[in-house]
Amino acid sequence: MTARIAPTALYQEVAERLRQRIFAHELLPGAWVDEQKIAEQYGISRTPLREALKVLASEGLVVLKPRRGCYVTEISPRDLDDIFPLIALLEGRCAAEAVHKMNKADLERLAAIHARLERSARDNQITDFFEANQEFHRTIQELADNRWLLQVIQDLRKVLKLSRIHSLSLEGRLQQSLEEHRAIMAALEAGDARQAEQLMHDHLLSGREALARMQDSKAA
Repeated sequence: MTARIAPTALYQEVAERLRQRIFAHELLPGAWVDEQKIAEQYGISRTPLREALKVLASEGLVVLKPRRGCYVTEISPRDLDDIFPLIALLEGRCAAEAVHKMNKADLERLAAIHARLERSARDNQITDFFEANQEFHRTIQELADNRWLLQVIQDLRKVLKLSRIHSLSLEGRLQQSLEEHRAIMAALEAGDARQAEQLMHDHLLSGREALARMQDSKAA
């Protein structure tokens, strides 16, 4: 007798909706999650909502506090200092593996994304540059074709999305980021895995340094 496949569980749909609200900062870092209000908004009981919150807690997006409720995770400078070196190592490895696995069509795909970065920087379109930047990194991760690397990077990047600032609005950072991407693209086109790995690693750490400068300027 063949077991029937159940449809997507309700709690998974709830988790995805809340995940997107967190990424959009509709639910702000550090904010208390009003379970009763959300359950009423979605027309569901508290049971699937609590299961959804457990999923988000496992991803590091919320914190469940006994007798106090659920809170959206707030990223501290220490968290960023801990996460960025890991991201740098992992994405550097992705760049190296991508060099060995990609073909001419893959390179052309990356070149098209890089051309968008160039246009966005020329026109000072920070939002478009940010989106193209995300696509560039995601494409390299996909071309590395290592599901374990991809899974860990995606989990860490989910947490980074909790940060309400990104460094591209810092004066000079957009052009610096573009130059770093140019160097990475050149290493990929040259088939130099070691250079691509090092440049990607340094690029991620450079982003962390820019964020630190922004935070210092806001605190001043």
